[in-house]
Amino acid sequence: MAGVVVIFDFDNLVVDGLGATDLFNDLLPTMPWNSLMDRMMKEFHSQGKTIEDIVEVLKTTTIHPRIVAAIKAAHALGCDLRIVSDANVFFIQTILKHLGLDECFSEINTNPGYVDEQGRLRIQPLCDFTVCPHGCSLCPTNMCKSVITEGIRASIEGRKRMIYLGDGVGDYCPSLNLREGDFVMPRKNFPVFYKICQNP
Repeated sequence: MAGVVVIFDFDNLVVDGLGATDLFNDLLPTMPWNSLMDRMMKEFHSQGKTIEDIVEVLKTTTIHPRIVAAIKAAHALGCDLRIVSDANVFFIQTILKHLGLDECFSEINTNPGYVDEQGRLRIQPLCDFTVCPHGCSLCPTNMCKSVITEGIRASIEGRKRMIYLGDGVGDYCPSLNLREGDFVMPRKNFPVFYKICQNP
């Protein structure tokens, strides 16, 4: 399986519902996802919540019961595992480390997340859409997953098969750029599954 690159989305695929609460869904139309998350982290910080508090909450994130074993098995078989996600690096690395999966992934492509000098978690967009828009009408303004997957394809030596696992509408765009012999595995009954069914 050394000739296979498996690309995972993270939220709603590796973990169930990372941050997708009713409150976030209600506020999301008012601002970009990353701006909303950054503002929420500012509010948590102002209320005295620490990075350790956030880490403890992230450790309780619901995980699909078979995903840890599936990731470990694919890694043991020699698959090159990567993440392409619209979440953020702080959340993803914290959860992967907690699950003992941090060494399974060779690359994480996502939005920056870091702790600033005041101890506040900052969430930034991967692509600053106010300065450098990626120009893809299918993807969120901060990230085109096709641009990322094409970068991955260009970086892998020789011809490797890609398997792309996703759940959201942002995973539709990269599914359109897969090549012969590649596969998309949409999470059933999630937005990308319906989008592919409507546009095979």
